Parts: sequence; C-alpha cells; structure tokens
Amino acid sequence: MRLPGRIIILAVFINCLWGANPVAVKFGLEVFPPLWSGFVRFTVAFVVLLLWGKWHGLPIWPHRHEWLPLALLSAFFAAQVALMNVGFGMTSGSMGAVLLALNPLFAAGFAHFLLAGDRMSRVKFAGLVVAFTGAAVVLSPHDVDGVREFTNPGNWIVLLSCIMLGARLVFSAKLLRSVDEVRVTLWMVCFSIPLFGISGAATETIHWSALGWAPVLGLLYQAIVITCFCFMVNFYLIKHYPPSVMMSFSFVSPIAGVLTSAWLLDEGVTWSLWAGLVLVAAGLVLIARRPC
Repeated sequence: MRLPGRIIILAVFINCLWGANPVAVKFGLEVFPPLWSGFVRFTVAFVVLLLWGKWHGLPIWPHRHEWLPLALLSAFFAAQVALMNVGFGMTSGSMGAVLLALNPLFAAGFAHFLLAGDRMSRVKFAGLVVAFTGAAVVLSPHDVDGVREFTNPGNWIVLLSCIMLGARLVFSAKLLRSVDEVRVTLWMVCFSIPLFGISGAATETIHWSALGWAPVLGLLYQAIVITCFCFMVNFYLIKHYPPSVMMSFSFVSPIAGVLTSAWLLDEGVTWSLWAGLVLVAAGLVLIARRPC
C-alpha cells in the first residue's frame, strides 16, 4: 500500500496553511502577548470545535481512562505553544517557519523508539536528511538587523518548541489509537485555556491601542484554520498512516512560511530559499513514495 494521491495533496495543503501560522502569530502579538494570544486563540477554537461536534452528534465527553492522558497532552501542548509564541515574537516569520518545520526529524526519532511498526528505513532516513538539508540551507546564518541568526535567542526558543512538538505529535499518535481525533483536539485545547489565561493575567499586558484588523484576523486564522481544521486533519492522518511519514510533509511549511512572510511582512527572499526549496521537494519525493 502506498500513500494515495489525495492524502499527499491533503498533507501538502494543511502544511501550506501551517506555514503561514508564524505570520498570523506575529500579527496577533501586536495586541496580545504570547500567553494572552494562546488564551484568545484556544478559547475561540474550543467554542468552534464544541459547536461543530454537537452539531454532528459526535461523542464529546471523555471516558474515565482518557482524562489523565488528555490532561498530560494538554499541559505539554500549552508549554510548547507558549514557547513557540515567545520565540516567534523574537525572530522573523520566515525563520520561525523554517525552524518549527524541523519537527519531523525529532518526531521520526521519537516514533522509531515509541511506535511499533513505524521504524526508520534507509530511504525514509535519506528523505529526511535531504529535506533537513534544504531547511538548513534556508536557515543558513545571515545578518538580520545586525544580529546573527544563530545567536538570536528567539531561534533557539522556537527550536526547543519544535523538539517538544515532535514529541507531542508522537504521543498524540499513541493516544489516537484509542481516542477519536475530535475529542483529542477539543480537550487538548480546553485544558490549556486556564493555563494560558491565569499565566497571561499574572505576567502580561494586552496592548489594546494596537487593536486592528490584522491582529484580529491573525488570531482567527490561528484559532479556526490552524487549531480547528489543521489539527483535526493532521490527527486523522497520523491516526491512519505512519506518523513519521505524515509529519515529514511538514517540510512544505517553511517554504509557505517564507513566501507568506515575504508577501505580508516584507521580509526578503534570498537565493537560499530557492536552493532549499529544491532540496525539500527532493526529500518529499523520497519520503512520500515509500509504502506505508
């Protein structure tokens, strides 16, 4: 069995949407600092998911044995997103997109040891290396406002969030073997809301004077497009196909992120983007053509 064409298209599509998320986060941060951004984003997403689930008659309430793993997933999720938001606020949109898209490397490593039947084959490893090389070319250090990229603490914070994201996706894959993806998404979001709200109220101030269409649309994009649509589709994919293979499509997102950043944030597009694009595409071909 090979990956169906429609699954490849769907995986590429959601990762293109995911690639624009750093830009949406940066717009939202103009008004809502990192923790408040998480609170607003996931409150909106929870309401939308709850209404959608009720409308379609889906089982929403977790079973007794699901409460603990869902709570642990949500706490880990909140920490990962908080670090991501902080890091995005300290680096460029294109750099944030590239760094966060490295999560399949870590996810594949975690999956190799934690998920039965999802081992790292030689061809899959070669595809990951080629795609990682493409991301590294895009990431190649250059001056931004007089600061070298590898010395920017925001980049390292995003990278830490990326490692946590890889681990979280593998843990989610194990949980999804027994829990519906809608219920996982809903309660992962629900439990994180008070964590963001309490910590945001204690440490941050909302910049209401900067409120405008861009921050509002940025938060709605994060809440509805990313959390409601992309999360559930991604959970569906890693539930029905090898997680390391599906996560490998995340290498599409830095390309979309860099292009979106160039378009909406006026960030420069360099030769390294085009060189990285060729390598990333080659890696995707190697990964996607393997039987799952």
